[in-house]
Amino acid sequence: MRKLIVGVDLGGTQIRTALADGEGRILRRTSCLTLAEEGPGSVMGRIKGAICEVMGSTDRRQIQGIGVAAPGPLDPWKGVIMDAPNLAGWKNVPLKELMEEEFDLPVFVGNDANLAALAEQHFGAGQGIADLIYITVSTGIGGGIIVDDRLLLGAQGFAAEVGHQTVEAHGPRCNCGNVGCLEALAAGPAIARRAREVIKDGAETAITEIVGGDLDKITAREVNQAAQAGDPIAIELFRQAGFYIGIGIVNLLHIFNPSLIVIGGSVAKAGELLFEPIRTTVRERAMASYYWENTPIVPAALGDDVAILGAVALVLLQEDHDAASWLDW
Repeated sequence: MRKLIVGVDLGGTQIRTALADGEGRILRRTSCLTLAEEGPGSVMGRIKGAICEVMGSTDRRQIQGIGVAAPGPLDPWKGVIMDAPNLAGWKNVPLKELMEEEFDLPVFVGNDANLAALAEQHFGAGQGIADLIYITVSTGIGGGIIVDDRLLLGAQGFAAEVGHQTVEAHGPRCNCGNVGCLEALAAGPAIARRAREVIKDGAETAITEIVGGDLDKITAREVNQAAQAGDPIAIELFRQAGFYIGIGIVNLLHIFNPSLIVIGGSVAKAGELLFEPIRTTVRERAMASYYWENTPIVPAALGDDVAILGAVALVLLQEDHDAASWLDW
């Protein structure tokens, strides 16, 4: 009997759910609005409904388990969402326990960016790579680090917050409360903020036309649109973001010496406009060429399915006791 897995991507805006097989092939999927402002009880109801929808009439004996990719911070061992900023009222919510009671199936919960690293290793750009780092550049910057085929969690499960390393000692204030975080300098909102600043300082750019003169409408998407059309101001904004991401990657190369760096997220859709300055900065800033010359920096392969497939990979790991021992770190 073929084993199947339910994967859930619990986001601040959408709940995306899929039924997949052990090869990462999605057989059935659904999505719904999270409506996080309604509180944990209502959101839990939507999660359960989505899971029932994708399972349909599937024989429960085929379901190996349910994996959930959720925003952190969370306890990956107990499956408790400790404090999710984008989910109103989600403080110390025992997600694993509640779902196991509902479905009588094993449930495993992990940080969404961490699980994206598992997804790319199992099904995407990092297949066959035992040491890799995944970075997502979107509204925020997150990541996952795999060392010797094990997901690095840290003592309390909070490891791999790559977006909150300090890369500019006197940089802008980050949403986390620190200053100079990589996220505050290179995530989508940071690119948009800098675009507004240079336009207010008098820069002439196609970005202004794209948003019809309403600077509040500027996001990284509009900056990318202008950059792809050759706008020099927009190109420079991505160069600046790539520079800071490159510095962050140099720090990671020096500490972890991975075999591969995978970069995903909506901002990474800018392609070489972002990747070229990242690679240039890494070559210029790394302590020695042997840190980067055999460590490719590549785009993620799984797109919007990366968190769902990470949740699927999390469940698959439990089948192999040795592989599952990363939970004992």
